[in-house]
Amino acid sequence: MFSLKEIWKNRNQIYEGIKNSVMRDDFVEDVSFKRNEICMVCEKYDIKGINCAIPGTQPCCSSCGCSLAFKTRSLSSDCPLKKWKALISEDQEQKLEKL
Repeated sequence: MFSLKEIWKNRNQIYEGIKNSVMRDDFVEDVSFKRNEICMVCEKYDIKGINCAIPGTQPCCSSCGCSLAFKTRSLSSDCPLKKWKALISEDQEQKLEKL
């Protein structure tokens, strides 16, 4: 299973995904939709949430344990299997938040 240490290490990207889930933006939603299309046909797509790092956040990626509702909306996140890439860095995301 996934450790609390791993979750803590990715806390900024998790926060970004949660924030973008609540405060919707058309661009982010388009990116999320396209990423989800890729995830839904992946062998690591976990609809039941058996391998979610945080229970109850399915569907998730069984490779990294992330909730796909949040991960696909985090522009600074990339797929652990290299099926889609981050669009901006975590530093760029933090600068955007300050605007």
